[in-house]
Amino acid sequence: MNRPLYCTLVAAALAAGPLLVGCDKDVSKTETTKVKSDGTVEKRESKVTENADGTVTRTDSKKVDHPGDNDASIKVDVKK
Repeated sequence: MNRPLYCTLVAAALAAGPLLVGCDKDVSKTETTKVKSDGTVEKRESKVTENADGTVTRTDSKKVDHPGDNDASIKVDVKK
């Protein structure tokens, strides 16, 4: 008799956990991409999130791809 009651209480506690904790809310998100004259691509991302406890977090990221970093050369010989 007690076993189903304990199982139900444990399942209810596990299911209610995410509801009590909450999740982050995206307030704003901005992405910009610039291509320079030498072929360098610069990507910037700025993201502002509001956490479940009410604090606000800003995250800035910058990624630069130079034209020679990831270039691949493939040579295909086709005989006719």
